[in-house]
Amino acid sequence: MTTTVNKARQVLSKGAVLEWLAVVTSIYIILLAVGMIGAGFKTATGGQASQLFEFASNPFLGLVIGTVCTALIQSSSTVTSIIVGLVAGGLPVATAIPMIMGANIGTTITNTIISLGHIRSNKEFERAFSAATVHDFFNLLAVIIFLPLEIMFGILDKLSGWLTSAISGGSSMSIKGFNFIKPITKPVITELSDLLLALGASTQVSGILMIFIGIAMTFTAITLMGKFLKHLLTGKAKEILHSAIGRGPVKGISSGCVVTVLVQSSSTTTSLMVPLVGNGIFRMRDIYPFTLGANIGTCVTALLAATAVDGDRGVFALQIALVHLLYNTLAVLVIYGIPTLREIPPRMAEKLANIAAGNKSFALAYVLGTFFVMPGILIFASK
Repeated sequence: MTTTVNKARQVLSKGAVLEWLAVVTSIYIILLAVGMIGAGFKTATGGQASQLFEFASNPFLGLVIGTVCTALIQSSSTVTSIIVGLVAGGLPVATAIPMIMGANIGTTITNTIISLGHIRSNKEFERAFSAATVHDFFNLLAVIIFLPLEIMFGILDKLSGWLTSAISGGSSMSIKGFNFIKPITKPVITELSDLLLALGASTQVSGILMIFIGIAMTFTAITLMGKFLKHLLTGKAKEILHSAIGRGPVKGISSGCVVTVLVQSSSTTTSLMVPLVGNGIFRMRDIYPFTLGANIGTCVTALLAATAVDGDRGVFALQIALVHLLYNTLAVLVIYGIPTLREIPPRMAEKLANIAAGNKSFALAYVLGTFFVMPGILIFASK
């Protein structure tokens, strides 16, 4: 009996080691992919990648791009990592900031879809839908507050620029000195570029192919890493949830941040809350601070991705990653810190959930309107 138990432990231990190796491999693939996207844009545009994004110079278009892309991919971590790669390839930071804001809105669609699983029971659906949409309304309110401020004063651009300068000492050499990623990613990127050229692809086509390969790799790696981490950390995550939710806003926000860092997906973290509220285990207002912490925790992916970029563009890649962190942190401090603003998301979520519970088709209209129709209207208005 003892021998059997010991063998079982050995198998489990080996399995855990393999899964952790898979997580490390996924992280490497993300870093490689981000570097590939940046290199691809530089190659495809001959170093003039910023010209490709003149169509997104309007901040509303940038917001729409971030929202729709994230709603379709259902991963803000993937989209923000791609944005870091685009900035590394020449996309101006000021253009990328609204995209980051849009990514925050787009990621909330996952929660809303999860809440539809409770649609057979009006009471459960009302609770679940309110838990899902409180995140929507918080992120929408954050954009309403910070996008006009950014357009008028460039607060995030200036603050992130100051922090980047403080970290790098005003020189890209400092960032490069910390960059231990380049030696393990650049040879692979160079080999792939040479291979595509050897296969007959032109310089422009080679760059475009590298971009698409990098995007596909980013999406795949983040998905796989999330699955492995959820499996490895399920027990610990559950313990954190049960000990933290409903025990004060500071602890709730901190726990949401920690769990999201562990599973590398705010969509996953917040989606776990929706069924718990739907089943009456927690109230929507209990999980409200937890979802805000998830917004902060998801910024780790972009910061990690920024380490894959060096040189002059490495400074800007770090800056847009810091924009993501600053934006989500300031949104929590301002909206949750001011009682009047704090109450807007939960009250709006409760009202919307009450309407949706009485008319299920309204829930579908809300999803389509918020994540697809409204972005379309913004595009039309911006023109």
